[in-house]
Amino acid sequence: MDKPDRITELRAFVTAAFAAVTALIGWVGWLVVIMLVCMALDYLTGTWAAMSKNEWSSKTARAGLWHKLGEICALLVAALCDIALAQVSGSGGISLPFEYTVLATPVVAVWYIFTELGSITENAAKLGAPIPGWLKKTLSSLRDAADENGENGGRK
Repeated sequence: MDKPDRITELRAFVTAAFAAVTALIGWVGWLVVIMLVCMALDYLTGTWAAMSKNEWSSKTARAGLWHKLGEICALLVAALCDIALAQVSGSGGISLPFEYTVLATPVVAVWYIFTELGSITENAAKLGAPIPGWLKKTLSSLRDAADENGENGGRK
């Protein structure tokens, strides 16, 4: 086969792979994947920032990993809440004392995504990259909006 055919095959494979993953995990799953990627980038940039200043320590690195594990546990709790509420609200004999209009899992995932992105920009600044003030404010505002959305149950 010549090169254009291999490139076409590679594109077809990548497209099929993304379609399969999307079919399996849906849009909420993609939020979780984005959150996990952000967590990894935060850990890496934090490690690089500490190493660039000769401040890296295994104790601090371990504490960062425990922190990440805590975030994953909080996301799992949100997912379990969504599953439990879906089961309760779907049954005929039980009614919830409130209107359940927002899924906890996406709100928690988005909140963590913006928190991690804020931390990544802080780490980039420690590495010497200039960070626009508007970017920091935007990430903080988006995290706060996700928090407010969860607090209000999706109502404005």
